[in-house]
This record gives sequence, C-alpha cells and structure tokens, in this order.
Amino acid sequence: MNDILSAFSVVFSFNAMLMIFLGTLAGVIIGALPGLTVNMGIALLMPLTFSFQGMTGILMLLGVYCGAIYGGSISAILINTPGTPASAATILDGYPMAMKGEAGRALGLSTTSSVFGGVFSTICLILISPLLAKVAVGLSAPEYFALAVFGISIITSVSSHSIIKGLMGGCLGLAIATVGLDPMTAGFRFTFDSVYLMGGISFVPILVGLFAFSQGMISMEDNFRGGENRKVQVAIKRILPTWADLKRVFPTQLRSSAIGTVIGAIPGTGGDIASYISYTEAKRWSKHPEEFGHGSIEGTSAPEAGANAVAGGAMVPLMTLGIPGDGATAIMMGAFMVQGLSLGPLLFTEHPVEVNTIFIGLLVANIVMGCIGFAGLRLSTKIMDVPRRVLVPIILTLCAVGSYSVNHTMIDVFVMMAAGVLGYILIKLDFSMSPIVIGIILGPMAETNLRRTLAMSNGDYSVFFTRPICLSFLVIAVFTLFIPIVGPRVWAWWKKRSNGPVLAQVNSPE
Repeated sequence: MNDILSAFSVVFSFNAMLMIFLGTLAGVIIGALPGLTVNMGIALLMPLTFSFQGMTGILMLLGVYCGAIYGGSISAILINTPGTPASAATILDGYPMAMKGEAGRALGLSTTSSVFGGVFSTICLILISPLLAKVAVGLSAPEYFALAVFGISIITSVSSHSIIKGLMGGCLGLAIATVGLDPMTAGFRFTFDSVYLMGGISFVPILVGLFAFSQGMISMEDNFRGGENRKVQVAIKRILPTWADLKRVFPTQLRSSAIGTVIGAIPGTGGDIASYISYTEAKRWSKHPEEFGHGSIEGTSAPEAGANAVAGGAMVPLMTLGIPGDGATAIMMGAFMVQGLSLGPLLFTEHPVEVNTIFIGLLVANIVMGCIGFAGLRLSTKIMDVPRRVLVPIILTLCAVGSYSVNHTMIDVFVMMAAGVLGYILIKLDFSMSPIVIGIILGPMAETNLRRTLAMSNGDYSVFFTRPICLSFLVIAVFTLFIPIVGPRVWAWWKKRSNGPVLAQVNSPE
C-alpha cells in the first residue's frame, strides 16, 4: 500500500501531470499529422526526457504513446488518410460518416472507444503483469538467453513486405550491438582505436536518426515534389456521443478491447493488426453488417478500441520479460534503460514504486487523452492545415538538439545524421526500422547470457534442451521465426486445393 501511495504522489504531482498532458497533446498532434508515426514521435521526444527527474520523462512518453495512437483517427476520419497505420481500418467507416455530415459523431465515437480500449488494457496490465513476473522471477541465464532469442525472432513479424530484408535489418542491429567492450573479457571490439566507440555506439542518436531524421528527409523530398496535406472541408457539429450510440457500441468496444489487449501482448504484432481484426469481428457479430463500409458506428468504434488496447497489452511482455511488444515499446525500452530500470521480472521486486507509477501513469494518460480529444475536436481541422515546409525544419532541429543533449557531444549529432541517412536509404528500399532496434536492444542480452550459460555448463550446449522453460522459449522462437515464411505458402497451397465456390463463400464480405 505504501508503494501505491508513493506512486500516486509521483503521478499526481504538478510536474508529472504537466508532462503527461504535454506528452499526450504532442502525441495527438503527431498522430493526426499524416506521415508522422507513433515510433517517430517517441524517438523524437525521448532525448528530451533525460533531463527530467525520476519517472517524469517515462510518464511523458506514455502520454505520447497513447495520444499518437488515438490521433491517427482524426486524419483518418476527416481526410481519408490514416495518421498512423493503426488507424487504417478507421477509414472504412469513419470517412463515410464524415461525408454524410457526421464527422463530429464519428470523432466522438472514436475518442470514446480509444479511451475505453486504453483503460481496459491498462487494467489488464495491472492484473496480469505481477502474476507473470512471479513466474518469471525464477529464470536464470539459459532461460534469459532463450527469451532473448525469442525476442529477436519476432523481427520476421515486424518486418516490411520482405522477410529477408527484416532478417538483414536484425543482423545489422546485432552487429551494431557488438561495438565496444566485450561483456565478459572487457576487450575492445570494432572500436578502430576510437575513444567514442570504446563505450559502444550510443543508442539514442541511432534511434532518433532511424525514426525521426529519416522521416524528416522523406517529408523534405515530398515538399520538393510539391506534395502537401489535403485541406479539410468538413464542418464538425455534435461531438458527444448519445446514450443510444454508447449503448449500441458497448459490446463492440468490449470485444475489440479484449482482442487488442491479447494481440498487443504477443510480441511482433501491433495496432494495425489489432484494428483490422477488431473491425472484422465487429462486422461478424453485428446485427447490421450491411452498414459496414457505409458509415457504421460499430465499424468506426471497433478499430479504435482495438488499436488503443494494444498499448497496455504491449507493456505486459516489456515489463515482465523485457521483450518489446511492438516497435513503440522497443523504443521506450531504451528510455527505461537510460533511467536505470532493468526490465524483467526483477523490476517488480526491485522497483515497486516505479512499477505502480507506470500503471497509474498509463491509466491517467488514457483519461487525459480523452479530455484532450473532446476539448480539441473542433480544432482538429486546424492541425491538418500545418504545412510540411514549417513542420520539417522543426523536426530536424529537434533531432539535432535531442541527440546532442544525451552526452553533450557533437559526435552523437553526426551519428544521428548518419543513421538518418541510412534509415532514409533503407526505407526507400522497403526495409523496416523495428528489426534494427530489436537487434540493438536484445543482442547484448542474448550474447551475455549465452556465454554465461556456457561458462556454467563447461561448454555443454545440451543445457538449453534439458531445461523445460528454456526449451519452450526456443521452440516458440523457431515457430515465430518461420511461421511468417511458411504460413503464406501453406495458405496458398490450401487455397489451391480448396473448392472454389466454398472458398469464395468464406471470403465473401457478406
């Protein structure tokens, strides 16, 4: 109880509440602007949090995380362009509602559903995480190695269209993680007699460069080509949902929130998957499936509840096992490490106040998100009008300032710019940035625990196959690694052997 009270005092302090509000507001704006992603927003603002005392910076990032997922629905409904990938399914019914003059009704329902999904998943996080941490506290070096391998294996799930490119990105991240001192012998590796590289390549400048600076370069390229955001011509009238609407969408919100929480807890998934599955299930269970695609309120509510529920679900494996649930939590993992919080089962016993602060902070961030959403919906069209020629210089400047503020050295700025150029090239080649980040974060964990295990077993590799938990993680890792490769081929084979009319009936939108 003392830990909970201490956490309440931290979260509800003036500075913490101010940072949650500013972080959530920044997240909503970032999510609402097409081209700016959740990952980019967290990576861009993460360096600013290092100057804050205690957990204030982490609370700000939680606000950015929640706000950005919700903010994508604003542009999806108003201009038929998802601000984030998680809001892609919201277009299917949100934009038709706006075209029928019900933009305010659609935005109100999306805001309500987003808050519902976020609060639901946070409650699940509070209930599930301590129980899972008690089970995981008995893990030792072999299990942690297998756990790291499992985390690395999800790169095939978070990759772009090419799994090979995802594997290449993961290998690049693992290679970057080997630069610096050997964790067992303290010998120099790939330092090239550079004093800077002796401590390893700084994680934050790479993160900012890959996610923020590269996107800034892409936006700059769009500006030169004459691309610009579409102007909004929609008038927003009523924004508060009626009791009849809330009563009708409540089962959809509950079902979608449960789906989003479960999907978020599975490493390698994300809000885009949760939103589409939630939309599909909402249509399957609806009494009015014919309305979907033409402005259904369930079709607008379902993807938002599912996508926002991913936030709490993705924090479950992050906090209990040290495995990021998606790209955003992979970036936040770096922020936790900088603050001295070692994620995993010991986090709950060594830092109980911080754990409860995260729980309460995430809950408050979702509530603040709802307040900001309803208060600012009538101004949403103004957010869409921010020209990129104004936005891009601000983003690039923040990238440089944020990178410099970590270690107060210009070398970090140059590293950030180099990572940004590399990220720009890789994005043009259809690479995903998340595998690189996962490789950088989990590479040292896998290497250190592998070598510790072999030292304990005198080089006997059979130790990994004689411990049930370790073997289970390795089997799951192999399954996770190969299912995206084998799955499409099996599905194609099944479609070829299946009866044509039967398959057409299964895939029919009706």
